[in-house]
Amino acid sequence: MSSEREVEDALSLDPPPRREGGGDPEIAAMARRRRFTTPYKLQVLREADRCRKPGEIGALLRREGLYGSHLVAWRAARRRGELTAHKGARRGRRADPGRALKTRIAQLEREIERLQAKLQQAEGLIEVQKKLSALLGLK
Repeated sequence: MSSEREVEDALSLDPPPRREGGGDPEIAAMARRRRFTTPYKLQVLREADRCRKPGEIGALLRREGLYGSHLVAWRAARRRGELTAHKGARRGRRADPGRALKTRIAQLEREIERLQAKLQQAEGLIEVQKKLSALLGLK
């Protein structure tokens, strides 16, 4: 009897009931690129270099959850000297040692412009007060 029910459920066109958390629990909400550390890459390359029998590299890749293209890219990086035991060069722009100074100068220049505008406004008000005083005969 239970097998008939299972067959009916399998053949039904209705989607399976949804869980409280939404979505399929086996599918990540947002795919993220994996990042491998340099020591990990070197460890895997050393293990791959020790593989001599047919199928050993495939077993290593399956165990680590890697692709053959990872090994190809990591071996090329090792030949170019990009994989070293010490921390390599960081990606992106080079740090500008004078950047903090340049930022401070720009900030001060903006402050000067703001204060000069405020000064011109105050001088304009003083001129108006002088003219009004002269017109009213006040000293």
